[in-house]
Amino acid sequence: MNPKALHFIRNRPVSTIALAITFMTIIYVFFFPDSQTKHQNKFGSSVRPRKAQKPIPRDLPGNHIQRFQMNNVKASAQAAQNKEKVLILTPLARFYDEYWANLVALSYPHSAIELGFIVPRTKEGDIALASLDKAIKLTQSSADKFAKITILRQDNTDTLESQSEQDRHDLKVQKQRRSAMAVARNSLVFTTISHDTSWVLWLDSDIIESPATLLQDMTLHNKDIIVANCFQRYIDDQGVESTRAYDFNSWQESEIGLELAASLPEEEIIVEGYNEMATYRALMAYMNNPNEDKHIEVPLDGVGGTALLVKAEVHRDGAMFPPFSFYHLIETEGFAKMAKRLGYQPYGLPNYLVYHYNE
Repeated sequence: MNPKALHFIRNRPVSTIALAITFMTIIYVFFFPDSQTKHQNKFGSSVRPRKAQKPIPRDLPGNHIQRFQMNNVKASAQAAQNKEKVLILTPLARFYDEYWANLVALSYPHSAIELGFIVPRTKEGDIALASLDKAIKLTQSSADKFAKITILRQDNTDTLESQSEQDRHDLKVQKQRRSAMAVARNSLVFTTISHDTSWVLWLDSDIIESPATLLQDMTLHNKDIIVANCFQRYIDDQGVESTRAYDFNSWQESEIGLELAASLPEEEIIVEGYNEMATYRALMAYMNNPNEDKHIEVPLDGVGGTALLVKAEVHRDGAMFPPFSFYHLIETEGFAKMAKRLGYQPYGLPNYLVYHYNE
């Protein structure tokens, strides 16, 4: 051995011992890996092997974790008999006594009905909310009360503050107004829908006449999306009460409508029922025949929201009300388009009528 190296070893005994320990550790790690994992953690310190732990139960009181079997939620033609939960949703800018009376008169089990409202933060909205509060207190103090009632307030209400029906339906305000309505509808449904909701009924607050069997009649069809026909009672020039079509948002697409859409900039929308945008679509409003069965169904490409029944799974799958141009459609008509893209076919009931308030 080199004398200098021997001199180094003799004078550095600690270094020699450390080198030997390091060499032995390397051999131990590489040739006895199982023993290493049992007795050392990743930092090299000694640990005791862990005992197998029992799974923590998730359904004990106070655990804050709930488990729901979503596959057990059914929406069927026997909704009333099965007491399938229905969520009735209403964007409420004005309160009508007749609208509330129709809700209370529904023959569907009230214990299976939840209500949801979104009210604008406007002077008119405050008045509507005060009337709604009174009606709720009276109804919910009775034996036949609704299972749950939720009220939201909407802040983006600039376009919903019009005082007249004519202003609200002016073509130039439709995109902005209906965009705000779409935001309100989305906020309402995704705030109030529950794990056990089977059906969602969109019912406008100015629907002042609807059958007590509305829910049974519409769920009977067992469609993913189905909409009633909305008419309006009025007094004609001879002083005779008559009826006329009101909602033109339920329709079947036409070639002219598709050509019109293809010619528009991406952000522009088509609004049905205006001479300035003639689409020549087949409107459900004009398919009504009082002499035919009220349960006749027709497939649709666009739907209105005055009395629109939707299986909850359609909303859960992501179908919402676009507040932007979606294939040149917006709000309820955009919802129908989105639902179709998801594989759901909307239907309409041309002979099943609800009636809109006539200002």
